[in-house]
Amino acid sequence: MKIWGVVGWKNAGKTGLMERLVAEFVGRGLTVSTVKHAHHAFDVDQPGKDSHRHRMAGASEVLLGSAQRWALMAELRGAGEPDLDALLAKLSPVDLVLVEGFKTADHAMIEAHRGETGMALLAPETPSVRAIASDCSATHGDLAAFDLNDTGAIADFIMAELAL
Repeated sequence: MKIWGVVGWKNAGKTGLMERLVAEFVGRGLTVSTVKHAHHAFDVDQPGKDSHRHRMAGASEVLLGSAQRWALMAELRGAGEPDLDALLAKLSPVDLVLVEGFKTADHAMIEAHRGETGMALLAPETPSVRAIASDCSATHGDLAAFDLNDTGAIADFIMAELAL
């Protein structure tokens, strides 16, 4: 599986870019999965539902399945946060995995940047950043630079970089 990341500060446009890239790559005939890093506690379950009750009772994993989808929830129960490689190992094979976040990992990444956030670029401190997608003229060294909304050009760049 080929892996490409999207990183950036909060409200920099990461999720919108991820969403557009998934649609673009799927439209080009690729199979795509995503991994999203969360910096906070999250729950994909609903209190009171059977699967939530199973987890609250102490189950290590709960697999919920239906005719439309399935989801596997794993409780860490005090164990350390899994690294990206451990999470990627859980995925079924696809052509491309897009990773949102995990900016300290070593896979190639594009930085999403919005001028209105007032935040400095991550690229100078993040050696895995290969390009910048911005709504202003943000650049760093000889990194490729794209308009944040030019999804086609960004997808072309990623495909060329990954030889897809």
